[in-house]
Amino acid sequence: MTTSNGLREFLTSRRAQIDPAMVGLPPSPIPRRGRGLRREEVAALAGVSVDYYARLEQGRIGNVSDQVLTAVENALQLDPLEREHLRTLIGSAPTSPQPASPTQRPKVRIGLRTFIDAIDPVPAMLQGPRMDVLAWNRAATVLLADFGAMKPADRNIARWLFLDPTTRTRYPDWESIAAPTVAALRAAYNPGKPDAALEKLVGELSVASEEFARYWADYRLFKHAHGTKRIFHPTVGVMSLNYETLHLPDSGGLFLSAYTADVGSPSQEKLDILMSWGDDPVDAEHATDERSQRD
Repeated sequence: MTTSNGLREFLTSRRAQIDPAMVGLPPSPIPRRGRGLRREEVAALAGVSVDYYARLEQGRIGNVSDQVLTAVENALQLDPLEREHLRTLIGSAPTSPQPASPTQRPKVRIGLRTFIDAIDPVPAMLQGPRMDVLAWNRAATVLLADFGAMKPADRNIARWLFLDPTTRTRYPDWESIAAPTVAALRAAYNPGKPDAALEKLVGELSVASEEFARYWADYRLFKHAHGTKRIFHPTVGVMSLNYETLHLPDSGGLFLSAYTADVGSPSQEKLDILMSWGDDPVDAEHATDERSQRD
């Protein structure tokens, strides 16, 4: 996908989400061919000519002033993440650093692996910008999945969510987990900086899962932060857990996710019971990777 195609796809998807009546436009005497605003309506709301906006949407505009960009962002009612994404697509803002090799998983430093192991029994895992699971602790294995038993290529949250049917039981609110996951992949995708691994992942999942393809086409954006997820485990039932996401600086987009329960809640009691099982079988590959980085 080229940068211009990505820009057109993004802007088209955003104006399709806006109800004309909600921005004060009168009913159109001409039947609408699709949802949302027409190009000329966005142009009018932004205070630019229809021809200018059409060329902007097609990626045929050179330098765009901040004033015009802000007007378009306001007309399309973009949130802060969408505004950042638009400016990245246009090239008026620096993009986040990408891993040195887009086809290779980034190395995880020993100190970070040690930290993740040290906070057990708090479930924690480290992910890359493509949702690759790069490191995890025993508690994460007990709570979510045995990532160590998976093939390295399968250690990916998006792949796991959409291709492993057990995740629909693990997450009672599966759709509310799956949609933001795809939106986070969308936010990580920059057509101006080709990423072969991400494009391959999206292509494979789009073919294998109609739901993934639908979420991807919706062009929603998401950045992991914090919130609550309901997670089911056959031993203790459903738990309502808080997740916190720590984005690591100067890491090429790595982020750490950790799960806790409210103090004194039934979910904390269930989580404590689950984590009191004791050690799981040793993840030999995970341990080998860590030893090889230490040597």
